[in-house]
Amino acid sequence: MASGELEETLLPKWLALPIFASDPLSSVAYATEAALVVLVAVSATAAHLAFPISLAIAALLAIVVVSYRQTVRVYESSGGAYVVAKENLGRIPSLVAAAALLTDYVLTVAVSVAAGVLALTSAVASLRGHELTLSLAFVALIALANLRGVKEAGTLFALPTYAFVTSIFVLIGAGFTQCATNGCPRAVVDHPLAPGVGVVTTFVVLRAFASGSTALTGVEAIANGVNAFRRPHGRNAAATLGILGAIAIAMFVGVSWLAVHMHARPSATGTPSVLSEVARATFPSSSALGFMYWVVQVLTLAVLVLAANTSYQGFPRLAALLARDGYFARQFTNLGDRLVFSNGIVVLTAIACALLWVYNASVDSLIHLYVIGVFTAFTLSQAGMVRHWWRSRDPGWWRRLSVNAVGALATGLVTAVVVWTKFAGGAWLVLVAIPLIVLGCLGVNRHYRRFARRLSAGVGAVRGARAPTNEVLLVVDSIDVATEGALWYSKQIHQRRLRALLVPGRHTDPGIRPRWWDFAEAEPRLEVLSTAEGRMQAVLEEVWRLPRGECDFVTVVVPEQFKRQSLLSAAGRTSFRLKLRLLSESGVVVTDVPAVSPRRRPEGHTPKRLAVRVLLAGVHAGSLRAINYAESLGIEDTRAVSFAFDEEESKRFVDEYHRAAITMPLDLSAAHYRDVGTPLLAYIRGLTEDPDTVVNIVMPEIVVRGWARLLHNQRALYIKRLLLFERHVILSSVPYQVFR
Repeated sequence: MASGELEETLLPKWLALPIFASDPLSSVAYATEAALVVLVAVSATAAHLAFPISLAIAALLAIVVVSYRQTVRVYESSGGAYVVAKENLGRIPSLVAAAALLTDYVLTVAVSVAAGVLALTSAVASLRGHELTLSLAFVALIALANLRGVKEAGTLFALPTYAFVTSIFVLIGAGFTQCATNGCPRAVVDHPLAPGVGVVTTFVVLRAFASGSTALTGVEAIANGVNAFRRPHGRNAAATLGILGAIAIAMFVGVSWLAVHMHARPSATGTPSVLSEVARATFPSSSALGFMYWVVQVLTLAVLVLAANTSYQGFPRLAALLARDGYFARQFTNLGDRLVFSNGIVVLTAIACALLWVYNASVDSLIHLYVIGVFTAFTLSQAGMVRHWWRSRDPGWWRRLSVNAVGALATGLVTAVVVWTKFAGGAWLVLVAIPLIVLGCLGVNRHYRRFARRLSAGVGAVRGARAPTNEVLLVVDSIDVATEGALWYSKQIHQRRLRALLVPGRHTDPGIRPRWWDFAEAEPRLEVLSTAEGRMQAVLEEVWRLPRGECDFVTVVVPEQFKRQSLLSAAGRTSFRLKLRLLSESGVVVTDVPAVSPRRRPEGHTPKRLAVRVLLAGVHAGSLRAINYAESLGIEDTRAVSFAFDEEESKRFVDEYHRAAITMPLDLSAAHYRDVGTPLLAYIRGLTEDPDTVVNIVMPEIVVRGWARLLHNQRALYIKRLLLFERHVILSSVPYQVFR
């Protein structure tokens, strides 16, 4: 899909609800059970407390929904707690909110899918023991659906979500009717959890409340994706939040009431689930509605698995916002072919699968890690909104401030309760993970700030350099089609001195020197290098002997001939390692002259025209160095080329280009599909239609080391791969080293 089609992917409310709200809607399948597990483990008589606890959780859910309805009306840019905290509380609180949400999104995928598989194994006993395999398969399926696009995923997930809601309301209605007419049926529990004989203390009640609060997870997803709604974004998002709150509260309270009055209890083995027991008691197999048990189980499985989709909307968007602000790798801002943040989807999938593998897809083990992240984000978001209203003083600000203040106090209290009651059960892992993520974000941001300062400061050095010179070293291995093209190219660009260096290897022709004399027409003479320390070191020693810098370039021309187009063959060559090593040398330009031909001898034909094109993505010290180098080649047909993904990027680039006072003519083209490859190939092939024309692509390449490589788009590597086997194309990499 083209970038201009983004408006077409915006969601109506009926489609946004199943996409963003499947997590809180599905929590009815495990939130009540999570509270019962805590209560029954302490005392057999404590199960009745599950209903009043559920009412308290429902009240908290109502407070959060009302608070977030105000938030989405003010902040329509997406980002939820992160953006609110950033604008009102500062950098560290915003990063804490972001880290809390990111951990919650990962856990939502793991818990939802594991709970869905639990519903499946509750109904189909023969699948027990295969929970991990099933969970990983479902995660992969959801990821693939989301990679196809937001609207496509919503259409796919809407029917099962609405069907699940309908089935639960049918279950609640049928259960209430039976209880009102003939008394509540008693649920059958084959292997009940062994009840405790202790005393129900305040701590136990609070712990049950904390476990049941998983019903609130996913509510913030709408705030993180406001701009995915149709216009007006805020009003539609607020309306969807209201619908979500009403449905979720009714379902959760209804199922909790039935579970208590039908005496449903958690199973010692984890299966069947409490919801499964309630459904079987309401729809016994002997009744006419017995089939509804299977309907509920199948739809529960479906919606629990699809609940992970809430995270697939929130995580990539939040990661993209963090990347835009310089706290995450910039690759997270890249939109894929279907206008989704593909890198965020892939990373979320990988982490969730790893978590499922570590905990063997056990809901009971994963649930202890849950909730802390989401309530931390709730609290910071509402506190940020309190400060927003206090500073803005808009009409009605006092009433709005009061709503958010109540929300902040309530969620802050729950956060403290969750930390207190779940710390020893595994919640400490999340409390360790959040500060580590914050520190990682700060480290990434520091790298980007230093990187930007280096590129900005380097502009002065590039502009202040005198007219550059260029010395050419042609690396010779044999006399073939590639060497023929490389020699012709070297003679076209050398302004000062051209040297041909023979680096003999096992397969080097021993009679190459006399043949070279005729082939090169006497000049340049072939210099044979000593390879006692290796062929690569021999070339490097010659480079080290030459003066190099902003105004003294050394071009190392590397001819490469291939019998067929094979990236594996190219990566295994000594020439590949040589090119990679030369990128770390200052003042060196690495020029690759490839040829795909089965011929062992030169063709005897050389081009008549050389066109130089400088490929730019931005205006900085690295790109200015590439422009200086291209001008030093002395080729008349020299132009700069760039590709913009949208109108805004195009305008920004032109402004930067003109402010830099660059005199080189510019060809600026549109890349509507956010891929430079296709328009670049079309542009090049428009030039190489003439068989006597060769195009030299001069490309600035920022060179970093170590872990910093992960923080930069590897566009240069992509273009090298793209153009390696392209006919009549020579690629010159002009490195700009940014080392720590």
